[in-house]
Order: sequence, then structure tokens, then C-alpha cells
Amino acid sequence: MRKRVFSGIQPTGSLMIGNYLGAMQNYVKLQDDYDCVYCIVDLHAITIQQDPKELKARSREVTGLLLAAGIDPKRSILFIQSHISAHSELAWILNCFIPMGWMQRMTQFKEKSAKHREQVSVGLFDYPALMAADILLYNTDVVPVGEDQKQHVELARDAAQRFNSIYGETFVLPEPLIPDVGARIMGLDDPTKKMSKSETASGHAIDLLDPPDAIRAKIMRATTDSQREIRFDSSRPGIFNLLTIYHLFSRRSQKDIEAQFEGKGYSDFKEALAEVVIEGLRPLQERYRELTADPTHIDSILADSAARARPTAEKVLAEARRKVGLG
Repeated sequence: MRKRVFSGIQPTGSLMIGNYLGAMQNYVKLQDDYDCVYCIVDLHAITIQQDPKELKARSREVTGLLLAAGIDPKRSILFIQSHISAHSELAWILNCFIPMGWMQRMTQFKEKSAKHREQVSVGLFDYPALMAADILLYNTDVVPVGEDQKQHVELARDAAQRFNSIYGETFVLPEPLIPDVGARIMGLDDPTKKMSKSETASGHAIDLLDPPDAIRAKIMRATTDSQREIRFDSSRPGIFNLLTIYHLFSRRSQKDIEAQFEGKGYSDFKEALAEVVIEGLRPLQERYRELTADPTHIDSILADSAARARPTAEKVLAEARRKVGLG
């Protein structure tokens, strides 16, 4: 029996090349070796107030982009989180076993709440408990995440261990899986910060559905430095980030890329990078347009996947309910 992967992606903002290079391409590869469950986590999205119509539209858009990137609904399960109520119910059960101190140590909550602590929702604080429920419901062995999400997987593991120690073997203990390259693509405007959907600056990120002219404009404005040599040097975050993007889209070695641009300037490199990104995204964009031409197609895939995911989730939830004395 193959090990199981679970991962979730929020339907907020536009998906970017950071999502594509850091997560989505990895999702596609994992299908070859794992039993994969992928989830559009709309319950996580509403920890920050959303426009209802836009949230539903974004959920469909993210589904279409994942399918266009290569997620095969015949080999993987791809569903919307709120379509399976077990996620919310298990999250509440776990809330009753996760100490406050564990939650207060969550780095992401500290960062997100630093500026507006009084306005931050309880849901945002409780985000890791819901993420733990997402993972544990599917007997997950492996969770592909970026380094910044590793702490949340560790909390899910700790919560599972705590529950198991009290009630006996119930949950599988998950492990994080962090890609070696590309797990952390940085912003084009500020290469010291991770490329994020929450950033609204027009030059911050390249969206997966950006047209060629927009991609060229964003890359030509991207931050580099005052040096001239084009080489992979992590102490130079601007050019290092752009070279990493080139490396991941072109699939060429770092040595070959450095040789190609030896003696050339940033302008030449950026022009070449723009073309590599445009051509790299072209098949995905074309496939997305095909998939979304018939709105019922995506609805059918989501309904079928939820029906396939629900029995496992409900079985795990029923066991947890029985052990704590509910029902």
C-alpha cells in the first residue's frame, strides 16, 4: 500500500509562480509514488473576511489551475474543504486537547497578528487546529509544505500523539516533506520576503494567468542589486531569486545558466527569463481555458472527489468521537 499525501491550498488571491514552483509542480510529481489527497481550504480562507461570490469563484479557479498543472482526478482526490463537514468537527475535538501554549508559539500567527492584534479573529489563532484536522482525517503519512508551514505539521503530529497517548492508537503521525529547491520563491519587488498572495503591490508576483506583456513588465522591474555578475549566490537575494525561477522553469543546471549569461547584463538576463516564464506557463494557461470552458466539468470533478474522500474522513472522525464519548 502506498503512503498517503495530504496538502491544502487557499482560494484567496491569485495563484502565482511561487505556488506553481513551490507546491503545484511537486503535487503533480507526488502522484507517481503516493496516494494523494489535495484540498481547496476555503474554511481556512474565511479566517480573514472574504467576499462570498469571490471566494466561490476563486475556489473554482484554483481547482481549474491545479487540474491544468497536471493533477489527475483519476489518480488523486481534489475537493473543497467545506464540502466535508468532518473537518470542522474534528477541529473542535482537537481544540479540546491542544494546549494554548502550543498555539501561542505559532510563528505565522505572531507575524500576521503583529500589526492588528485586536482585530485578528479567533479563527486565525485556531488555524493550526483546523490544519491538524485536515491532515489527520485522511491517515496522512506525508505533508508537502514550505519551511514556513513545517511548524503547523509538527503541531498536527503533536496533537495526534497527545490524543493517541490518552485514548490509544487513533491517528497516523504525519511527517513534513520539504522540496530541496523552489520551496520558497521570493517577491520580485522585495526578494527578502516570500512571494505571497496577500501582497497587493502590482510588481510583487507573477500570477499564473498573467498575459505575456504583464509577465515581461514585472520581470523587467524586478529587484536585483548593484553588482554585475550573474551567478547563483544566496547572499545576493534579488538575482538569486530570479536565477532560481529561471532554473526551475528551464530545468537547466545552475552551471549551464551561469555560463549562458557570463559577461551579459541584467537586462539581457531578464529578457531571457521573461520568455522562459511565458513559455513555461503557456501550456498551463491553454489547458486552464479548455477546462473552464464548461463550468459543469469542474463541478463534477469536485463532487466526485468529495464523495471519494468522505468515507475515510467520516471513519476517522467516528473513531475519535467514540473514544472521547460523543454520540
